[in-house]
Amino acid sequence: MITASIRTIGDEILIGQIVDTNSAAISRELQQIGVKVRYMVSIGDDRQEILDDLGKCLDDTDIVIVTGGLGPTRDDITKEALCALSGSGGYRESAEQMAVNERILSARHIPMLETNRAQALVPDRCEVLLNELGTAPGMFFSALGKSGKSVLYSLPGVPFEALGLLPKVVESIRSHFALEEISHRTILTFGIPESELAEQIRSWEDALPASMHLAYLPNPTLGVRLRLTQVGGSHCDFEPQVAQLKEILGDAIYGEGEDSLQHAIGQLLLKQGKTVSAAESCTGGRISALFTSVSGCSAYYKGSVTSYANEVKMGVLGVRESTLKAHGAVSEETVIEMARGVLQKLDTDYSVVSSGIAGPGGGTPQKPVGMAWLATAYRNEKGEISVTTKKVQFRSSREINIERFASSALNLLRLKILENR
Repeated sequence: MITASIRTIGDEILIGQIVDTNSAAISRELQQIGVKVRYMVSIGDDRQEILDDLGKCLDDTDIVIVTGGLGPTRDDITKEALCALSGSGGYRESAEQMAVNERILSARHIPMLETNRAQALVPDRCEVLLNELGTAPGMFFSALGKSGKSVLYSLPGVPFEALGLLPKVVESIRSHFALEEISHRTILTFGIPESELAEQIRSWEDALPASMHLAYLPNPTLGVRLRLTQVGGSHCDFEPQVAQLKEILGDAIYGEGEDSLQHAIGQLLLKQGKTVSAAESCTGGRISALFTSVSGCSAYYKGSVTSYANEVKMGVLGVRESTLKAHGAVSEETVIEMARGVLQKLDTDYSVVSSGIAGPGGGTPQKPVGMAWLATAYRNEKGEISVTTKKVQFRSSREINIERFASSALNLLRLKILENR
């Protein structure tokens, strides 16, 4: 299999000033065409470190992709290091990139300075990858490394510029290497912890074809993704394995690929011709934000009441003062009344509710930080309302607790909707 290394260059990444998103995007593209990424590392703006590291990468892998260090300032030294690494005798001007740079600067009413002109200079051993989104060209070097067969791509560090050049990189890789086909199928689950899930599907996993591999990708707010991968062969049919998995896990599976709980819920509601509302306390509008992240949600989502204060729970949702005094805001009794109240207030078929303690303060021995009561209600054609509740307990930061409360509430709603198939 063809292998690759990905390198990001810049002190700003190492000190946490910016987040490296380029490596993840590049890795995804390489996986799609059957290239295995072996290393992914960030390097500082040090010429010798760049030379040593990239030299080792070229010896160890077939492809090296570098982002960053191509700007016009003195700390951007990647191009100079690559000139030395590739054995180039000097620099030449890329007329195509210079024309792009003149157009970009003119449109921004910025004068062409020597530093801007220098960006169109490239080592004489490289092939230019024209960057039409910025002033630093991408560069391609071949016949490198101890094998003399490794290649290197240098891309700008600005994410939209790097991603804009990725199609050219992929096309170049395809022309230089015989690639094995790689196929993926990702199944999305929610509500079963990773260890328990692994136990449930152990026999199924053991029976997978030798050419097929399974990866567990847990996420505290998205559930556990199960990714099937097969390398080689002109056609891969995952359908038998997926069908068996669905028989084992049933409603714990909510989608595939890049799907989301909120999108899956939307599709179920559209199919049933039903509507939904939300009443939130501890999640502070996060459930509503998830609903409205889906295009077309206005067909089924009516709105939300963020009832953070008890007086809002009572005045808007109709929660009884006696309930709050006897059981508190974070209680099964309160979320039941919230679920009924918002359903009737916004006149929807379903409702979903959260009330909890996100932290870091506010917890008690009886109701610790990370605890929440969730509820979902359904009103049938006869006007009868049924409510389902669930208590959850997490031990994360405030931000993660809120995300987990919201996603757990959505999953509770999803299961409620599935009851009415």
